[in-house]
Amino acid sequence: MDDVKQITQVTSPTMGEAMDGAKQIGEGMVGKVKKSAKKTMDDVAMTPFLRKITFFSSGGSFLDGYVLSLIGVALTQITPLFNLTGAWSAAIGASVLLGIFVGTILGGYLTDRIGRKKMFIVDIVAIGLFSILSVFCADPFQLVLARFFIGVFVGADYPIATSLIAEFTPKQHRSISMGMVSAAWYLGATVAAFVGYFLYSVPNGWQWMLGSAVIPCIVLLIGRHDIPESPMWLAQKGRTAEADEVMRRVFGEGVELELEEPGEKTSLRKVFAGGYAKRIVFLGILTLCQVVPMYAIYTFGPEIMTAFGLGEGHEAILGESVVSLFFLIGSIPAMFWLNSMGRRPLLIRSLALMAVGLVILGVFPNAPVYVIILAFGLYAFFSGGPGILQWLYPNELFPTEVRASAVGVAIGISRIGTIVATYGTPLFLAAYGIGPTMLVAAGLVILGLVLSVLMAPETKGKSLLETSSLD
Repeated sequence: MDDVKQITQVTSPTMGEAMDGAKQIGEGMVGKVKKSAKKTMDDVAMTPFLRKITFFSSGGSFLDGYVLSLIGVALTQITPLFNLTGAWSAAIGASVLLGIFVGTILGGYLTDRIGRKKMFIVDIVAIGLFSILSVFCADPFQLVLARFFIGVFVGADYPIATSLIAEFTPKQHRSISMGMVSAAWYLGATVAAFVGYFLYSVPNGWQWMLGSAVIPCIVLLIGRHDIPESPMWLAQKGRTAEADEVMRRVFGEGVELELEEPGEKTSLRKVFAGGYAKRIVFLGILTLCQVVPMYAIYTFGPEIMTAFGLGEGHEAILGESVVSLFFLIGSIPAMFWLNSMGRRPLLIRSLALMAVGLVILGVFPNAPVYVIILAFGLYAFFSGGPGILQWLYPNELFPTEVRASAVGVAIGISRIGTIVATYGTPLFLAAYGIGPTMLVAAGLVILGLVLSVLMAPETKGKSLLETSSLD
């Protein structure tokens, strides 16, 4: 019996030893869980380098607003110089939009095929070169060609830059970062209005206006040279080692990349396949309804201000500058409302208030100046939310392998409308007057409102994997 007792004492652990063993096992399991629970980029705070990516990626949008808006002022000098007819004036205004239509679709496809980084530099160099060439145009046809090619490369920059922003930005900061793209457009348009105001009386001021786009191009080239390729795009192409290196460089150690299945071939057909077809139709029509009135107002801003009785020359340009400020100011709170209020509610409410502003302008074109300014301000201020969503939605609703293509197609569809509207605005304005012109614009915004009520999704607080899924 004593022998049995001794054997039991040797082979059986004490209660304390058992508890110590369990504790060690538990600590080991917790350690493994902690080790495996790595962060994704959605868990990372915005860093100075991520802000740099957003800032310089927004530069193409700044150039779009700048070159599009400045032509409206430049045309006041170019028209008598080249003895332009209404048709030539409209062609010069619309040529950049035709270029954007071509550039967004082609640029989106090439960006998904060969990468974001290469296209990111080439397009800015091309915009600078064609801006210089536009200074030396000797007839309207040459100017139409120069403006067309500027539009091609401005359009190409949109899918490149917005894809980079979406693929580098944590989800909680995505609306603000994409909002910078929209705000940059309005900032470019506002700067253009003031540049036009100061150069309006300068001899050959139109050449200085058109050539001045080279300055932001140089700044963008300096800022973009060290921005890396998108790790999502690299991983999608099976280049995982390069993707991991970019992740370490940008986010540091221990941050994992959430991925779709790699190796799928880039194809425009996927943009129009299954549930994605419904999304692209929604985005294309929504963007068209949002940007057509805005582009018409900016391209022929001085003429429209004069039609409302806000003066001519400097006075009309100053009126356009004030409206530009409303657009810019409205985009700032919209960046934050998209997260607090949500994408869908903000879109619907904004479109409703935009329509109210345009209806007032259409029904009361002879109202006092303060009413005209307030109505324009109402329309412009609440354009901020839809303006951001035209870039945010397509980047959220499509997967990595066709994200840039989807942005290109959505923007391309909208630019078909802007080409027609920009060419037709001066002709319609001359034939029917400012009131009916504004009512047509209001009708487009109301169409966008109805479409949004029926189809607009809510993507607030979701990762790109979640928002781009059809499940």
